[in-house]
Amino acid sequence: MSDNDHKLSLSPRGRLELKKTVDAGQVRQSFSHGRSKVVAVEVRKKRTLMSTQPGTAAETKAEATPDTRLEEAAALIEATSDLTSQEKAHRLRALQDAHKVEEETLLRQKAEEEARAAAAILEAQEREAAARNAPEPESEPVEPVAPMAGDVVTESADAAQPTPPPTSPAQEEPSLQESDDGEGADRKKGALARPAPAKVPSAKRNEPRRRAGKLTITSALEGDDRSERGRSIAALRRAQEKERRKLQLQQKSLEKVVREVVIPEAITVQELANRMAERGANVIKVLMKMGVMATINQVVDADTAELVVAEFGHNFKRVADADVEDGLQGVVDEEGEMRSRPPVVTIMGHVDHGKTSLLDALRQTDVVSGEAGGITQHIGAYQVTMPTGGKITFIDTPGHEAFTSMRARGAKVTDIVVLVVAADDGIMPQTIEAIRHARAADVPIVVAINKIDKPEADPDRVRNDLLQQSVVLEQFGGDVLSVEVSAKKKINLDKLEEAILLQSEVLSLRANPSRAAAGTVVEARMEKGRGSVATILVQRGTLRTGDVFVAGKEWGRVRALLDDRGNRVEEAGPSTPVEILGFQDTPDAGDDFIVVADESKAREVAGYRQRKQRDALYVQGARGTLEQMFARIQAGEAKELPVVIKGDVQGSVEALIGTLEKQGTADVKVRILHAAVGGINESDVTLAKASDALIIGFNVRANPQARELARRDGVDIRYYSIIYNVVDDMRAALSGMLAPTYRERFLGNADIRQVFNITKVGKVGGCMVTEGVVKRGARVRLLRDNVVIHEGSLGQLKRFKEDVKEVRSGFDCGMSFENYHDIQEGDVIECFEMEEVASTL
Repeated sequence: MSDNDHKLSLSPRGRLELKKTVDAGQVRQSFSHGRSKVVAVEVRKKRTLMSTQPGTAAETKAEATPDTRLEEAAALIEATSDLTSQEKAHRLRALQDAHKVEEETLLRQKAEEEARAAAAILEAQEREAAARNAPEPESEPVEPVAPMAGDVVTESADAAQPTPPPTSPAQEEPSLQESDDGEGADRKKGALARPAPAKVPSAKRNEPRRRAGKLTITSALEGDDRSERGRSIAALRRAQEKERRKLQLQQKSLEKVVREVVIPEAITVQELANRMAERGANVIKVLMKMGVMATINQVVDADTAELVVAEFGHNFKRVADADVEDGLQGVVDEEGEMRSRPPVVTIMGHVDHGKTSLLDALRQTDVVSGEAGGITQHIGAYQVTMPTGGKITFIDTPGHEAFTSMRARGAKVTDIVVLVVAADDGIMPQTIEAIRHARAADVPIVVAINKIDKPEADPDRVRNDLLQQSVVLEQFGGDVLSVEVSAKKKINLDKLEEAILLQSEVLSLRANPSRAAAGTVVEARMEKGRGSVATILVQRGTLRTGDVFVAGKEWGRVRALLDDRGNRVEEAGPSTPVEILGFQDTPDAGDDFIVVADESKAREVAGYRQRKQRDALYVQGARGTLEQMFARIQAGEAKELPVVIKGDVQGSVEALIGTLEKQGTADVKVRILHAAVGGINESDVTLAKASDALIIGFNVRANPQARELARRDGVDIRYYSIIYNVVDDMRAALSGMLAPTYRERFLGNADIRQVFNITKVGKVGGCMVTEGVVKRGARVRLLRDNVVIHEGSLGQLKRFKEDVKEVRSGFDCGMSFENYHDIQEGDVIECFEMEEVASTL
C-alpha cells in the first residue's frame, strides 16, 4: 500500500487520527489445467461524512469568526499526538494561508460594496439636482413602494426620490440554499433581524418596481410586489443612447449624399452599385425600368451605367482604359528646377575607320578610372570624366537596333552623333547609313576625321565627299563641326572633347534632378542567376534603389543599381547610364522607363500595355507588308510610303530614285529613307522596321542574317530585276488600288424548252444552248421578256442524266437554280463569270 492510503480524519471523540482506509487480503485464482495463483487484493472503503444536527458543535463552529476558527484548528493540531512536529508545522502554515486568503476576499467584497454604494449616492445626487432644475410636474397620486434593504434614499426640497442601488450579495434575503461560511451566516441573520424601512413614493409613475434580491419561495407564493424587477440606470442610459443614434440615422437618411461615380468602358451591376453606395436590387429595378434585364454580375456598357447614375442623382465621370497612362510623364519641369546635364554621345562610322580605337583613346582620358581599359563596357554605355572636369556619356551602340528603335518611339536619347571617317578611306556606304540614322533621329553631327597620322591621309577629300551627302562643315560655311584626330597617336583628342562640349552648350542640355526618374532602355538581356538585366539611360530625375518603375509592358522594383564600372550605387542622376536588376520580365530595347508611385499603378499600366500588344497581334498579317500599306493608304491613315532602296550599281539606284520621286500626287507620295549600292543587310532591315518601310532590292539579295531578321520583325522585302515592275507596284500602292477589281465576262445563253417538276429536287428546265458555253457553278441570270427576274448560281447541269462540267452551243441539257424554282418555258438563261482585273493608277 502507498502513503496515500493513510488519511487524517476527525474521530467521533473530537481527535485527529490517522486511519487506514484500505484493507488488504489474499485471494487464490484457479486456471485451466490445474494451475492456480495467489493475488493480493485491496479493499477500499468510501468515507461517509456524518450529518450534523442543529445545535451541535458543527453549527457552533460555522457561527464562529475566522480568527476563532483558526485558533481552534491550531489548538487541535497541537493536541494531536500522532503527528510529528514537521507535519504539525506544515498543517498550521496551510491553515494560516487559507485564513489570509479568506480575509483578503472579505476585504475585497467590502470595498466593492462601498464603491457601489458611493456610485449610487452620486447618481442620486445628480438626479436630485436635475429634478430641482426641471419644472415641477403636476402632482399625481403615486403608489408607495417599499425600498429594499440597503437602498440609499435622498430627500430633495420638493419630493423624496429613492435611488435603488445595485443589490449586493450581502443585502439579499436568505434563500433555501444555505452557506457553510460563518460570515455569510452572520450577514443573513443581520438581514433577517433588520426592520423594514418606511415606504417611499416611486421616482416615476410608470417605472416598474425593482425586485429585492433573489426569488424566494415566500415571495413567489405570497405574490409580493417586490418580485417585480425594475430597469437599472445603466439600462435607461443605453435606451436613451439608442434613441439618440436612431434619430441621427434618420437625419442622415433624409440628407441625400451626392457622389462622383467613376464609370469605365464596362462595369458590372454589383460594382456600379458599390460605387454609388446603393443596393444592388435598386440598381436592377432601375435597369428593368429602362428595359435592360440584367443580373447582379452582368456587365453593362458605359452609356447604360451613365443613365443609371443620373437616375440616382449622382455625378458621373467617364474614363477609358487608356486613362491609366494619364499623368504618367508627370508635370512640366519649372525653369528654376532645371540643372545642366552631361551630353549623351553616340559614336558611329564605317567598319575599320578607327571607331573602336577612338573609343579606347577616349576611355584612357578618363582621369577617374586611372588606368587604360578600366571601364566595363558590357553594359553598352559608360560615362567619361575629361581632364577639364566635364563629363560625357557615351553609348557604345553604333548602328545598333536600340538606336533606331529609340528614334521610332520618339525618344531623344542621343544628343550628339560623332561620325568617324577615315582620312585615307573617305566616305563609305556605312558612313552614309550613319548620316541617315542621325538625320532620322534629328540630332547634330560632329565629324571626327581619323587616321590623319597616315601618309596617304587626305582630309580635304573627306570634306568634299561629305558635301555630296549634304553635310556642310564649318570650313565651307556650314554648321557641322569637324576635328582631325588620330586615335592611335592620341592627336587632338582634347579638341574633339571641346567640340562635343561646345555642341552641348549650344544645345543647352538641362534636366530636373529632383523629380521621379524617367529614361530609356538602351539594351536588355537575361542573365543566369541575376534574372532580367537592363541598361537604363536616365534622362531626367534621379533613380534610387527601391523605386517602382514601368518599362514598356514590363514593371519591377529596383533591387540594385550598378554603374558603368560594375560598382553598386544608391542613385543615378540625369544622363547617367546604370544597370538595373529587378525586372519582372525582359523589356525591349528602346522602351521608355518611368518611375511610378506604387506597385498597383505599375501593374495597372503594364497590364494595359500587355493587353494592347495582344490586341495588336490579333491583326491579320505582318505589320510591314505591302497589302497593309495599301489598306492604310486607302483609309487615309498614311500620307506617304517609306521605302529603302538597295541596288547593284549606282546608276540603277539613281534611276529608281528619280522615277519613284516623280510618282504620286500632292496627297500621297513616296518617301525614300535610304538608297545605296550593295546587298540588303541587317542595318537596312533595322531602319525599315523602325520606320515601317518597304525594302526594294534591285538585282540584289538579302544575306541570311537580314532575311531572318526581316522574317522575325515582319519587314517586307521585294526583289525586282525590271525597273518598270517597281514603278507599277509603287503606282498601285500610291493609288490604293492594289486590291483586285472584278469584271463580268459573258459565257453563253440557253433557252428553256420545257419545264420538269421532279420530286425532292424542284423544277428543272430542259434547255438548248444557243450561244457560247454554259459551265457548272457559274453565275446565271434568268431573263423573261428581256427583263432580269433572278440572278444567282447554277445548281445542276446534266446531260443524259449525268453531271457535266460544261455544255457548248447546239447541245441540249438540264439546268436548275440554287434556291429558286420559278422558271417557265421560253425563259432565257444567261451564263457569265467574274474575273479579277488588276487596278491601275
